[in-house]
Formats: sequence, C-alpha cells, structure tokens
Amino acid sequence: MGGADLDRDTFFIDQRLTMMVNRYVVRELDSAGAGGSPLAFCQQKRMALKEDLRFFADEARTEEIFRIKARRMVDLGGRYDVNDAQGRRIGVLERRFKRSLVRATWAILDDGEREIAWAQEQSIVIALLRRLVNLLGFVPIVGPFLVALPVPYHFDIQVGQTVIGSLARVLGLRDRYRLVIDGDPDRRIDRRLVVALGVGLDALQSR
Repeated sequence: MGGADLDRDTFFIDQRLTMMVNRYVVRELDSAGAGGSPLAFCQQKRMALKEDLRFFADEARTEEIFRIKARRMVDLGGRYDVNDAQGRRIGVLERRFKRSLVRATWAILDDGEREIAWAQEQSIVIALLRRLVNLLGFVPIVGPFLVALPVPYHFDIQVGQTVIGSLARVLGLRDRYRLVIDGDPDRRIDRRLVVALGVGLDALQSR
C-alpha cells in the first residue's frame, strides 16, 4: 500500500538494501522522528544508460507519480529533469560541480529552469571527512570497514540565504534520512521536487 500524499513538510526516506539497484521508501515522519506510513516507493531503472529513478504510489509499482532522469550518461555538473508520469517537467535538479568540490551543492530549478532553492552540506569539516573515508575505502583490508562507518550527512535547504529546510542522515548502518521543509508554508516549491532532491542526494552522487 502507499498513499503518494506528498503535500506535506516532513518526510522520512528509507533506503532498502538491495543488489544492483537503488530502492527507497518515502514515509511520513512521525512524532518520534522515525518513519511512519509509506507515501511513495522509488526504484532506479535497471540497466539504464542514464540515471533514471521512478517514484510510485504503490509498492507493486503500478502507478507512477514522477521520475528523475539524467540528460546525459556522464555529466559532473549535470542536470536531472523531474517529470510527472505524463512526461511533463515539474522542475530540474542541478549539481553545482565547482562548489561541490568542497561541499556538495545542488540547486532546485523550476520548470523554466530558474533557481528556486538550493542545498549544501552544512559542515565543511564533515564534508572533507566524508571524502577522506570514501578515498580510504579503496585501501585493502581497512577500506571495507571505513566505508561502513555511518558518517553524518546533513544538508541545509535554502532560498537565497534563508534556510527553509534540511536533510539529515539518521546515524546507523542503513541510509535513512529526515527531510524537513517547514520554512515554505506558501508551498512555493513543489513537494515532488523536495522529495526528488532528498532521494537524489543519496542516489545521484558518490557518497
């Protein structure tokens, strides 16, 4: 079952441990800060030449809600279209490559590709630590243990210089996140774009 009721300000994103493809469940964020009832299900398209993540209202994946699709096979500063089930553009996620060299930085663009918000790792120190852990992951023997370390992963979501929300990893062996955007009461940002950003920050870049 799944409701696909995404018109809210808080979410809990839960990555499922699977081989070969990324899968996520977008849930309600309950009063305890944990995941409640499922709202949507996401799966990376198998064997796709370009990144393609599809969101469904039900676990059986019979009702597609929207999708994230890369424009190119390899693009370090890439743009990812977020389209509804009929292929109409909702908006765009754009990785800001130069700024991401220090702290991962992404922009949310509207359907006309104008920036409406942006997200950046909160801490330079943690961002550099995360990169060091990823680099040491290639070292034999110790690498697999370091990669398994639950490094904090916290983004601020901003409009201009005003923080309107955040994505924060719940420390643990699995990738789980609290996604909050309570600084946008007028719903200027389509919540499908917010959810796409939350999943994309895990799936679309090297962690």
